[in-house]
Amino acid sequence: MPNIVFNNALGRVAYLASLPAANDALIAVPIETAGIVSDAIMRDYHDLQTLLAGASNEQATMGRKSLTGVTVTIDDAADRVAVDSADIVWTGATGNPISALVICYVPDSTAPSDATTIPLCKHDFVIVPDGSDVAATVADFYRATSAA
Repeated sequence: MPNIVFNNALGRVAYLASLPAANDALIAVPIETAGIVSDAIMRDYHDLQTLLAGASNEQATMGRKSLTGVTVTIDDAADRVAVDSADIVWTGATGNPISALVICYVPDSTAPSDATTIPLCKHDFVIVPDGSDVAATVADFYRATSAA
């Protein structure tokens, strides 16, 4: 479950996770420990370009990963929607320590642009890459329930 959902994505995560466009994608962006901003600041970024222009830095050595096996499940009995994906794996991960993964929606994966990439949710994920494989176990990376 995410630690925050970006204000720009509130109410849209399930729709965007359904990958409604022809060439869209979901990606995980590792964020370095050094310089990471607080959740209160991070949630106000509307695109990945602005997020990375601030104090937070992408851990580019590990790199971005496309999410696979994405499912959106509407659970009428529990009055909620859950968005899940396959686990995310970095083989032989190296580079600076990270403290978070930001899941983003890319509207056009054939011509991706950080300016149009929408951050959806941030997950605390603290690791120090040491050359071994790193797996982020995903169990409903987003869940919304009815307020009623």
